[in-house]
Amino acid sequence: MKNITDSFLSLSYWPSAGSFGFDTDILATNLINLSVVIGVLIFFGKGVLSDLLDNRKQRILRTIRNSEELREGAIEQLEKARARLRKVEMEADRFRVNGYSEIEREKLNLINSIYTTLEQFENYKNETIHFEQQRAINQVQQRVLQQALQGALGTLNSCLNNELHLRTIGANIGMFGAMKEKNN
Repeated sequence: MKNITDSFLSLSYWPSAGSFGFDTDILATNLINLSVVIGVLIFFGKGVLSDLLDNRKQRILRTIRNSEELREGAIEQLEKARARLRKVEMEADRFRVNGYSEIEREKLNLINSIYTTLEQFENYKNETIHFEQQRAINQVQQRVLQQALQGALGTLNSCLNNELHLRTIGANIGMFGAMKEKNN
């Protein structure tokens, strides 16, 4: 029994790992490379992204505050319109005999125009918020893509030697020539 344990634990049983070579398992190497690139992007891009998002958040909050101020202005206009409406209603009681139908029409037009104005302000506020959010998302996506491309170019430039670079260029030229011939 001791011989089996000794032979299992002996160094001659396990192959030596002292050589260097290329890993032909494409899936494993791509996963490792991808995880390294993503880790580097997260590590270096975290600060830039958080600053960018903080700036966008502040702009969006300012836009919301401005929209709220516009809304408050609209509410003030509504209150003034309601005061005018009460005044018109008092006049309507006095002139009911002469022009009741025209005063009612005027009152309805005034209310409708105020509600239309309020709806326009609310729609403008919502459109502004949506536009600012989309713009912020687009800027973040562009920054992340730009940083990813810069990282990939840096990795490619550091890994390519002259011979490999010339072989890659030759292969690409061959592919473009084959595509050109195929299209003609």
